[in-house]
Amino acid sequence: MFPGATADRAAAAYVVVGAPLDRSTTFQPGARFGPDRIRRFAESFEDYDHHTDRHFSELGVHDAGDLRAWSDAAEYVDFLTGELTDAVDDGATPVLLGGEHTVTVAGVRAVAPDLFVCLDAHLDLRESFDGDPWSHACVTRRALDTADHAVIVGARAGSEAEWARAREDDVTVLPPETVAERGADAVREAMAAAVDLDAATTYLSVDVDAADPAVAPGTGTMEPGGLSAREIRDVVRAVAPDAAGVDAVEVNDRDDGQAATLAGALLRDFVFAHAGP
Repeated sequence: MFPGATADRAAAAYVVVGAPLDRSTTFQPGARFGPDRIRRFAESFEDYDHHTDRHFSELGVHDAGDLRAWSDAAEYVDFLTGELTDAVDDGATPVLLGGEHTVTVAGVRAVAPDLFVCLDAHLDLRESFDGDPWSHACVTRRALDTADHAVIVGARAGSEAEWARAREDDVTVLPPETVAERGADAVREAMAAAVDLDAATTYLSVDVDAADPAVAPGTGTMEPGGLSAREIRDVVRAVAPDAAGVDAVEVNDRDDGQAATLAGALLRDFVFAHAGP
């Protein structure tokens, strides 16, 4: 169980679901271990948050456990979408623990957002990768099948075709240098330029490889030159009040827990900021 996620399902304001899909990682596999590691390395955190003066265990978080994954990604995403949609229909905010980034598509479909905000080292705008439209390298492209606009924060890698796709009107890319210079304000401005935030629905996805590999080496496809833990935290806190769902993905077991610790802390930051003081 995610530490402090002690609420009953029927009364939950947030529903944590683990999605250990691990079939298309292109370099270092192990994302199947992500949900368990995020929960385990979150055990050291204090229940109390001094920024909001609130206790995590009092915010109505329920951990529904993991939904076992299988090899047919499209079928699994459909199944996962159903489970997350049930949470949304019950008035709860889904909190998804990956697994490879493909599982984000289920969270997006459940929330049906106007705006998709994604922290990620990679553009993930391919229509398919090695003939597979359900590769984790295609997740932002799949999210745009539902959302009207994508804001990709921290991106620094992509094919020539992906960078061309990123110049179209429905995509905004904020490189790490912009976040380092202007912080979360740059993200909020990009969101406001894309949609009417008072009326729009937003989904937030955190691919842990948005962080510099020195911060979070336990991920499938490391990319140097990334964001600091503090920069990512500030972005998550800034986006959370507008978000109707969140995930943390691409954590694997190839480090000493740095990536899982960061992911767990960011999900707690999301809940605290979303719940408000």
